[in-house]
Formats: sequence, structure tokens, C-alpha cells
Amino acid sequence: MGIGIFFISIVFTVIGMVLSRTLRNKFEKYSQVPLGNGMTGAEIATTMLRFNGIYDVTVTHVEGQLTDHYNPQNKTVNLSNDVYYGRSVAAAAVAAHECGHAVQHAEAYTFLKLRSALVPVVNIASNVQRYFMMFGLVALYLTKQPIIMMVVLAAFAVTALFSLITLPVEFDASRRALVWLDNSGVAKGPQYAGAKDALTWAALTYVSAALAALVQFLYLLMMFMGRRD
Repeated sequence: MGIGIFFISIVFTVIGMVLSRTLRNKFEKYSQVPLGNGMTGAEIATTMLRFNGIYDVTVTHVEGQLTDHYNPQNKTVNLSNDVYYGRSVAAAAVAAHECGHAVQHAEAYTFLKLRSALVPVVNIASNVQRYFMMFGLVALYLTKQPIIMMVVLAAFAVTALFSLITLPVEFDASRRALVWLDNSGVAKGPQYAGAKDALTWAALTYVSAALAALVQFLYLLMMFMGRRD
């Protein structure tokens, strides 16, 4: 069991690294493509929020690269410096995507509510997984006990569920972003195609993470069921 679960982790870690590198290259590429109307990411975010009747969300900036996110707890769209001040296709795509999450929140989008509700449980599950991986042989010895194995299975199940629920949340946010960028005229033609390409690669990183979590859980489940037979 130990070799199998660690091998799965390594394979998907490599896949994730390749996707992340490709994503960074895509955003670097489209960061060099200026937006026709010259708007910054911050201006685009504010405009999209107002278009959707959202006035209680603050647009701010955070340090780092590709650290952009929407925080439903304090209702803030947090954009990295390159996106907040950027006037490129990449900045427009990222800003609109994060605002897509704000629109989901305002509309009480079901999958976003589910994901938010799972966050406290996922934090606990992640700690269980981390200790399982960290202690290696000791963890494998402990999981010979059915109760311990059930706890480990539950942790991997919660993580897999969270990753799967994240997919429609991210896909829907990108869909909302692209529809608005097109309908508003902010990104047309090649600029729209660039924004779509960038967001598609971003989505693939979530697909990879979800597959990794699901395969790990299924592998452990089959091992556990095999031991019971």
C-alpha cells in the first residue's frame, strides 16, 4: 500500500508541476498582450462588480504571482500586483475570474456554498493526510488497525470531495468571466481567445488536483476492502 500511494502522489505532483509551469508561461505570454481599452485589472474588477450590482465587495491587491483570490469571509477580490495594475489580457482574465467568484457568492451559488462549508473539515483532513505521508512506515503499521484506516480513508474522502466540488466552482467563475469580457467588449477577437486560453490552463490545474485526490482515495479504499476479504 505504501509504495502505491506514494507513487500516485509523485506522478500527480509531476503532472501538477508541468501544468503549473505551463500556466505561468501562458500568463507571462498574455501579460505582454495589451488590452485594447487600456483598463487595469483593478478597474476591470470594479466595473464587473458594478455591472452585476455588487457594491459591498472591495478590490485590493496582494503580494506574489498568481496569488489572486476571492475571500468570501470579508468580501474582497484580492489581485496580485501584476493583475491589479496590469493592463493586459492576462490581467483582465484573472480579474474577471475572481469577480466571477464574487458574483457566485452574491447569488448563493450552490457549489461555492458547499465548498465554503467544507473548509473547516478539509483543514483537519489535510493534517491527517500530512501526518500519514510524513511518518511513512509508522503510518502504514498503524493503518493495519481498521479504526485508524477508517480515519485515513475519511480524510482522503473529504479531500477528494472538496477537490471535485472545486471544479464546478472554478469552471463557472471562468464561464462568467468570459461571458462578461465578451459582452462588455472588454476583450474581443484575439484578446478574448487569449483570455480563454489562459483560464483553460488554469482550470486544468484544478482538474489534475481533483484526479490526484480521487485516485488516492480509490486506491486506499480498494486496499482497505481487500484486507477485509
